[in-house]
Amino acid sequence: MSAADTTTPAKVPPPRPAPPPPGVAAARPRRGRAPGGAAVPWALLAPCLLVLALVMGYPLVRLVTLSFQKFGQSQLWGFQPAQSAGFANFTNVLEDGEFWAVVVRTIVFAAGSVIFTMVLGMLIALLLQRVSGWMKTLINVVLVASWGMPVIVATTVFKWLFDSDYGILNALLSKLPGVHLIGHNWFASGPQGLAVIMLLVVWGAVPFVVITLGAGLTQVPKELEEAARLDGAGSWGVFRHVTLPILKPIIVMLTTLSVIWDMGVFPQVFVMRGGHPEAEFQLLTTYSYDRAFVVNDYGQGSAIALITVLLLLGVVALYMRQMLKIGEVE
Repeated sequence: MSAADTTTPAKVPPPRPAPPPPGVAAARPRRGRAPGGAAVPWALLAPCLLVLALVMGYPLVRLVTLSFQKFGQSQLWGFQPAQSAGFANFTNVLEDGEFWAVVVRTIVFAAGSVIFTMVLGMLIALLLQRVSGWMKTLINVVLVASWGMPVIVATTVFKWLFDSDYGILNALLSKLPGVHLIGHNWFASGPQGLAVIMLLVVWGAVPFVVITLGAGLTQVPKELEEAARLDGAGSWGVFRHVTLPILKPIIVMLTTLSVIWDMGVFPQVFVMRGGHPEAEFQLLTTYSYDRAFVVNDYGQGSAIALITVLLLLGVVALYMRQMLKIGEVE
């Protein structure tokens, strides 16, 4: 046998299929669409939507109806039928100087609460990234415990802490050189009293912000931070150009929720002032309550509450706009 006979024969590739004729699309396998696929999400959301409609639908409709009616004690007890007032309730509210003072006070209170909450929450969340594992766990447990404390209990505790006669805060501060706060009444003026209530609101809101931002910080790529440091960026530069842009969606969401919650503060003011907030302590929620259940003008109280809802809807609209901008950039 010669060497030529032992050579392995070359493999011939199989023939390629002929291309489809012009104008005829090639047949492609298509994935079968599950029957009723478009209806499945709505079916899953139906129980939640039904609960929301039952819990929030009727009160909201009733609120809108009352805001356009003259409704007082006589109408409440059925002695007289409810009378249509048109836009009179809104006109009386918007022409009242006290109402606009309450609006400004509410905006300042909410803005201060949100700013302090977000700044303090961000600082604590950043610090938690630099402590050991057991310390982080301990701090998270403390945060969850404080966050889970009922609002009435927390308000009562703060009321005792700032009590003019038996409050421990006055006693501790009076030990500082040149400070004499024994018997000092923190609620003698509106700004001081609202500052105490703001501290209470921030104390209750910080745990949620810290836990949420802490979870977001775990998603920041370490490679980007190391690259920024190699380029000469300091700690502030890394936070500004790397961490902050990645956390922007979470920060926008937390800020919006904080504005909504802080503009709707009610039990903290109501309990702290013994159920009768003075004029200097009135926010939109307590002002609406007083008009409805103290003055017994339920129509005007409903009008104030509806205006508050419209203001909050404006905040939600700004939130949706920011989220859409973030989505377009990404």
